[in-house]
This record gives sequence, C-alpha cells and structure tokens, in this order.
Amino acid sequence: MIPVAWANVVPLAVAVGLCVPIVLARHHAGLDRSLTRIAVTLFGRYVDEFEAEHPDRKAALRAAHFPTTYREYGSKTILYAAFLAVVGSIVGIYAIWAVLLVLAIDPETLREALPSGLEFLARLGGVPTLSPSELFVLFLGACLTVGAIAGSGAYWLRWWYPGYVADARARRIERALPETVSFVYALSRSGMEFPEVMRIVAENEDTYGEAAAEFGVAVRHVDTFGTDVVTALQLAGRRSPSPKFSEFAENLVSVLQSGHSLSSFLERQYHDYQEEAESRQAQTLELLRTLAEAYVTVLVAGPLFLITVLVVIGIAVSDTVDPLRALVYAILPLGNLAFIVYLSVVTDSIVPGEPSANVDAESVDARGRSRVSQSDGGVPGESAAAGRSTRTAANAERVRHYRRLQRVRDRFANPKEALLERPIRSVAVTGPIALGAVLWRLPEAFADGRFDATAIDDIVALGLFGMLAGFAVCYELRRRRIDAVEAAIPDLLDRLASVNEAGMSVVSAVEHVRESELGPLGDELDRVWNDVRWGADLETAWRRFETRVRTRSISRVVTLLTEAMNASGNLATVLRIAGRQAAADRRLKRERAQAMVEYTVVVYVSFFVFLFIVAVLAAYLLPNLPTEGVDTGGVADADATGIGDLSGDAAGTYGTLFYHAALVQGLLSGLIAGQLSTGDLRAGAKHAAVMLALAVVLFALLG
Repeated sequence: MIPVAWANVVPLAVAVGLCVPIVLARHHAGLDRSLTRIAVTLFGRYVDEFEAEHPDRKAALRAAHFPTTYREYGSKTILYAAFLAVVGSIVGIYAIWAVLLVLAIDPETLREALPSGLEFLARLGGVPTLSPSELFVLFLGACLTVGAIAGSGAYWLRWWYPGYVADARARRIERALPETVSFVYALSRSGMEFPEVMRIVAENEDTYGEAAAEFGVAVRHVDTFGTDVVTALQLAGRRSPSPKFSEFAENLVSVLQSGHSLSSFLERQYHDYQEEAESRQAQTLELLRTLAEAYVTVLVAGPLFLITVLVVIGIAVSDTVDPLRALVYAILPLGNLAFIVYLSVVTDSIVPGEPSANVDAESVDARGRSRVSQSDGGVPGESAAAGRSTRTAANAERVRHYRRLQRVRDRFANPKEALLERPIRSVAVTGPIALGAVLWRLPEAFADGRFDATAIDDIVALGLFGMLAGFAVCYELRRRRIDAVEAAIPDLLDRLASVNEAGMSVVSAVEHVRESELGPLGDELDRVWNDVRWGADLETAWRRFETRVRTRSISRVVTLLTEAMNASGNLATVLRIAGRQAAADRRLKRERAQAMVEYTVVVYVSFFVFLFIVAVLAAYLLPNLPTEGVDTGGVADADATGIGDLSGDAAGTYGTLFYHAALVQGLLSGLIAGQLSTGDLRAGAKHAAVMLALAVVLFALLG
C-alpha cells in the first residue's frame, strides 16, 4: 500500500512527468522524433480524414515555414492537448483541495490572519465537512472542468500559433521588400541572368530578411524538383503570407512570360515601393506621436495623480503605504515595461543590426560563406583544401587557434576599441563594481533584523547610473561613427560610379576615391586598400569592411558591390542605384529623428514635472504637517484620525517611496525616450542615466 503522504504527491509527479517531454522536445531532436512517431501512430489517420476541412491550417504551416507536415503537426497537437488535459485535471484536483483546506479554517482565525482590507473574505471560512459522495462530485467536476479547459486551450493555441508566425513573417517581408527589389533591380542591370539573381538573393537572407527567404522558396523548387523559374515563382507567390509579395511575384511572372523589359519593370516596382516606404514612415511617425502623448498621459501624469491622491488620503483618512508601494514597485515599472514591449511590436523599426557579428573578416568569401584565409590574405580553393596533407591541416588548425588567442589579446591590449566594437562589454566592467558596492552595503540593510531599503537605494541608483553611463558613452561613440560612415556611403558610391564611367577599373577606382575627403569612411577605405595591397581580393576586402561596421545598410551595399563585380566590370549603373537607395534610407532616418525630437523633449518635460511634484511632497508637505491634531472649531470627534496621526516613521516611509518612484520613472522614461526617437532601446541609456542622476542629486539636496 502507498503511504498517504506519497499518495498526495504521485498525481503531481505524473503531471510534471507529462510536461517534461513537451518542454524537452523543443531542444532535443531525438525526443521530438519519438513524440512525433508516437503521435502519428496514434492520431495520424484521424488527422488525414479531416485535412480537407481545414485548408487554412495547412496554408498557415507553409506560410510560417514550419519544417513539418500537416499530418505530423496535427498529430502532435492532439497528443499535446491530451497530455495537458491530464495535467489540467490533476491541477484541478489540487486546486479544489487547496480551496477546501482554506475554507475549512475557522472564520475568526481567518479574520486575524487576513489584512484589514480583506477581512470580508473571512466570511467564506468554516465550510462544514462534506460527505464522500459530495467530495467525489466536487473533485470530479473540478477535474473535468480544468482538464477540458487546459486540453482545448492547448489545442487552440497550437493551431493559432502558425497563423501568428505567418502574420509576423508577412510584416517582415513587406518591410524588407523595397530593399530586396532594389537589390534585384541593380543585379539585373549588371547583366546577370535572372535565375542567378534569384539564387544570390536567396543566399543573402541574413542581409535582406524574409523577402529573400521567399525567393529561397522558389530556388529550392528549382534545385530540388527541377521546376522552371516561372512555375517556382508562382508557387512562392501563392504560398507567401504577404499579399504584396504575392502581387509582386505575379507581376514578375507576367513580365518573364511576355518577354517585356525586366529592368523597366523592376525600376517601376523599385520607385513604387520607395514611395510606399515614405508613406509607411509617415504613418509610423503619426503612430509614434499618438503613443508619446498616451505615454505622458497614462504612465507619467496618471501615476503622479495617483501618488498625490494616495498621499492626501494617507494624511487625512488612513494609512495608504501598501497601495503606494504597489503603485511604485509593481504598477509603475510593469506599465512602463509593457509600453516598451508594445512600442517595439507596433513600430517594427529596423535598428542597426549585426548580421556578420559572429564571422571574422578573415574568414569571409565573396558570398559571405566562412572559409579559411591564407596568410597572404588569399583564399584557398576547395580542391586545394581537399588535397591538404595531415601536416598542412595541423598547421591550419594552429593558425585558427592563434587567431582566437590573437582576438582575445587584441581586446585586452586595446580595450577602447573592444568596448566600441561591443558596447555591452562595458557592463562587464561596471556591473561587478556596482554589484560589489551593493553587497558591501547590504549588511546595513538587515542590521535591525528587517530589510531597510534606504540603506542601499543610493548605492543601487549610483550603480545603475554608472552602468548606464558607461554603456551610453561606448554606444554613442560607436553609433556616431557608424552614422558618419553611413552618411558618406551615397557620396562614395556616386564617386565610384563617376570614376568607373570614365573607364577606370573597380580596383583603381577604390584607390582613387579613398584619397577623397569622406570622414570616418576614408579610414575604412584605407583599410580596404591595405587589404588589397597585402594580397586579398577586393571582394574579401569589402567583406572585411562589412564585418567591421556590422550594420544592415552597409551589408546591403557590400553585398550588391561584390555580386555585381562578379557579373560585370561596368558597375556605374549598379553603383548609382545603390547610392539612391542608401540616400533614401538616410533621408527617412533623418526625417524620423527630426520628427521625434519634440516628443523626446516632451518626455523630459513630463519627467521634470513628475520629479518636481514628488520632491515638493517629500520636502515641503510631509515635514511641515502639524503633529498635534487639528483644530475642529470646538467640535470634538473621538473617531477622527486627523492629520496629526501621521507619525514621523510614516512620513519617512512616504519620502522613501517618493524617491524610489522618481528613480523608477527616470530609468524607464529615459529608455522610452530613446526608443521613441530612434527605434532602438539602447539609445535610451544616455537619457536614463541623465534622469537617474537628476533624481539622485535632487533628493540628496533635499535630504
């Protein structure tokens, strides 16, 4: 017989045992295959019978690019729903058990244990003992109800998720479509055959995003099934979740079938998408204006109003420290974090990425694939790699280890460049210092046997300030350098096109143009030319430049240059197309920055108002309250609590809460100000540091 104590735990162990395979299957391919095999064996035939009734589910799986079949996904959905239905049934038993245990407590005992505001819940206690039949019905009802909700919810979520992923892909496709069409247009003008253009676009998915992945679908149909280009494009367009890409694919197929000028069609599409991008930017700016106004109203003025009301109630009626704590430590930060997440989802901003962050400049070939560089800067061919002797392979391995050690040595030898290359590394320096300072002061916070936040709040605030300030300095220096490089790209491309039109080769054009005044880009061109002088081909030199800068705009330019160089030596037209695209991107980015400056100022002003009011409450209202009661005009009221009942400890608690509210609001308002202005949360580090510093200095002066 199983002991009673163990019998209470066995159902919970069964529930955990059913959840573990579902969680681990996402990270273990063998377990996932085993679950798939079991699911298909049990439910595969049932799923096949109803496949024709749900064509939208199959289309969503294809549009989301899930690497599974409808039969496998549907079978696993039923299996997971069954598992979670059992888990939900067990949880329902434990839940009703816990409720009965709580309600069986004597009402007076409950009333003594509950806070004053929740004393009404004590009336629910004292439930009489139920008979076995009543207990069985109650447990069975809870088991079936919670189990049915959990199973049906898991089934619905599993079928909803592919559609959600497909919709997200559709937005990313449409956002990347203008740049991708520009890339296709430029390559077609270089004289490259369209099947090869499709293949190159598909190979550059890291740079051109989901729009390039849609071309990859057509390329896979051509390579795997031998489908012709027209049919492959039609299939890709029909299965794409983006209506705009489907329309583009249909129009492209019509042009290819009719024999009309492909370049003219792509040029029209390129200009249409550019106008659409400008219109979308205008809509995004209007949305950001609305969100900025909503933020100031709801998450700055709203909490400030609630703080003032709670303080007045606490002075005149009763203690409101607990509601104020909930507002400062829970509602205020969670509301701001929710706004940050919502802002990220709604704006869909493309921030400077790092598509080549994990690839070394020395190990990139003309199409971005990793290869081993020779000591002279060249790249060995595949036949040479295949015929290498054991000794040569060992030497190559030594070179790779040397380069790994060299990167580590360079980072410590030149910490400034290492921090500018990855600003987040500054946290590895300032973070331990801040943590050590907090731990050093932490015993003081527990000196009286209870936690006193005032003992460490200043250290925590200064530590956050140091981390944010260090990161902000490194990030801003890097961002300004990258902005200067990107600002000179259109001018560089225009000069390269002019020199190339004059009959100069591409290599000679680079040597000629690098002597021009291009700011920080001139230094990068010097490094490109030095790579060429030391034996590297120009394509590899450009790829190394891309790796050093690591932004999407630079990646697009470098990819277009290297691929066009393989197609033709006459690059003037391609360079001018790339220059126009780069100039258009810069113009849109500049317009957004200019439009959002005023709302960054609004966030600052709203924080200053917030800081001013809480400072006035903490420094002038609470310390100057009367401590002896209130003149009631000769009318005695024994039940009145009065202003004089606010003790010095309560006033100190309110002051601490005001200080913490200012710190929380400053930190999150600064991050939101940066996200509103640039679309990048990291740009808010400098604003957050400034606001934190203002809050700390102001309360230090008042204290």
